Amino acid sequence: MGIDDERKLEPSDEELLRGIGDGHTGALRALYDRHAPWVLLRLSRRCSDPQLVEEVVQDTFVGVWKGARRYRGQGPVAAWVWGIAIRRLVDRLRGRARLPQLLRERGAEPSAEDLVLLGVEYGDLAGAINGLSPELRAVLQATVLDGLSMREAGQLLGIPTGTVKSRLMRARRELREALA
Repeated sequence: MGIDDERKLEPSDEELLRGIGDGHTGALRALYDRHAPWVLLRLSRRCSDPQLVEEVVQDTFVGVWKGARRYRGQGPVAAWVWGIAIRRLVDRLRGRARLPQLLRERGAEPSAEDLVLLGVEYGDLAGAINGLSPELRAVLQATVLDGLSMREAGQLLGIPTGTVKSRLMRARRELREALA
């Protein structure tokens, strides 16, 4: 049996999600093993609190377990998992207006991303973002806050990459005007 034959034995992400939707914990373990390392790494680049990042990774896969049947098959499973992960992180950071102080108390410095997320949530930018249309806000969140590529954002949102680009340009223009 060659390497290519061995790869064919591994279920696809979509097959694993169907298994998770049917309640198979082994499918969840396989999907977790496949995706948790890169989710952990990407979240670590957005939050300097390793304990919080680990909790968010666990919450992400609880969300995968509970929501596997809601996956619509549009775009890669990895983009769907990332969407859950980044929303869980943002949810955890909400209400943490004292985040820099809390992180320092734990012996960690807040990352630039932590500070930006706080500014988005509590600063002038929050009002400007909330003033955007839902379509523009979704593209801005997927690309800027979630860190998805244009292609990934398009797949996640179910729109063409060109539409992502044009909406992002409009969102940035409207934000500049609102903050001027």
